[in-house]
Amino acid sequence: MQRLFLATLQELEKLHAEFESRVPPPQRVPLLDHFVFRYVEKTPNQALVQKLARNVSGLHAARILCETGFFQEQATMERVLDELHEDIAFLAYGMSQGKLEDLHHRYLDAFYEEEFDRPEDHLGSTQKRQSIPRQKIRAYIAQIDEHPIDSHRAIELSRTLSKAYSGFVHAASPQIMEMYGGNPGRFHVSGMLGTPRVIEYTLDLRNYFFRGILAFGFAAMAFEDNILYSRVITLRDRFERMSGMKVGKPNQPTQPIPDGAPGR
Repeated sequence: MQRLFLATLQELEKLHAEFESRVPPPQRVPLLDHFVFRYVEKTPNQALVQKLARNVSGLHAARILCETGFFQEQATMERVLDELHEDIAFLAYGMSQGKLEDLHHRYLDAFYEEEFDRPEDHLGSTQKRQSIPRQKIRAYIAQIDEHPIDSHRAIELSRTLSKAYSGFVHAASPQIMEMYGGNPGRFHVSGMLGTPRVIEYTLDLRNYFFRGILAFGFAAMAFEDNILYSRVITLRDRFERMSGMKVGKPNQPTQPIPDGAPGR
C-alpha cells in the first residue's frame, strides 16, 4: 500500500503544479527589512491552490507517520486533512455554481488576513483572525444538491469524525491508551510497528488518500477545466482499483463541466 501512496502523491504533485500554473503567481511583498511571498489578488482560485498544497503536504506527512508507526500523530494529521477537505469542497462548490455567498467572502477575508497588524511588534498587535465557525462550513456542504446523504446526517457525520480525531489533537485519555499494549503492557512511545494498529491505520490512510484525490476533483470543477478533471477521475479510478476499495458513488465529483470551459 505504501508504494501506491507514493505513486499517488507523485501524481497529485503534478496535478497541483497544473493548478498553480492557472492562477497569477505569488509576488514579493515587503515586510520590515525583508520580503514575503503573497498572492496579492487574493482570489478564490488562489485560495484553492493553497489549500491543495496543504492537502498534498499533509498526505505526505500522514504517509510518513503511518510508515514509521506513529499512529497517534497520523490521526492528528488526519484531523487537519478533514478540515482541508471541507474547506476545498466549501469553496469549490460555491465557485462551480457561480455564486459565492457572503459566507464564502467572509471566509476568504479571514483566510487572507495577515496574522499581525503590527509586524514589528507581535506582542503589541491587536487584531484577531475572524475565523468562520466550522459548523457553518459543514452546514453549507450538507445542503448541496444531490448530497449522497441527508443534510442532518451529513452534519452529524462530520461532527462525529471531528470529535473523534480531536481526542488525538488534544491528547485525550481514550486516544492515548491506544498506544498501550503488549505483554507486559507498556506505552509504545517510539512508534507502533509490529502491532495490530498497522493494518487499521493503513486502511484509515487509504480513505484519506481517496478523499484527497476527490478534493482535486472538486477544485477542477471550480476551475472549469475538463483536462484536469479527466486526469483526476483517471487517478481516482486507478487508486480505487489498486487499493482494493469498493467502487461507490458517495462523495465522488462527477458533475459535468460546461462546454467552453478552459481546457475543454
